[in-house]
Amino acid sequence: QVQLVESGGGSVETGGSLRLSCAASGYIGGRGCMGWFRQPPGKEREGVASITRDTRATYADSVKGRFTISRDNARNTLYLQMSGLKPEDSAMYYCAASSTALVCPTTRAAYNYWGQGTQVTVSS
Repeated sequence: QVQLVESGGGSVETGGSLRLSCAASGYIGGRGCMGWFRQPPGKEREGVASITRDTRATYADSVKGRFTISRDNARNTLYLQMSGLKPEDSAMYYCAASSTALVCPTTRAAYNYWGQGTQVTVSS
């Protein structure tokens, strides 16, 4: 069983930066896929970025060039460095892991472990 705990959310102004962290307990099998997702109020949860155990990353078009996903396998921790934040980035951000995916997509259905979320609010 894998448990995920996010931290690092908060409120910033447009153009600001935040770094989210996700501490994982338990071994993530398969390719060790981990990812970040976000869900604005009243909208569907969407993929932001994903990363394999060997640190190959994939990004949603909306965050390319502004967000960076990384992981520290020794500490079993996932990160999301966010810069150039915009009001439309405001959402609950969730960490996810998949023990079964053969690739590491930013598709919600591929992930079977989820954290509780951390709120990010960007003011204009």
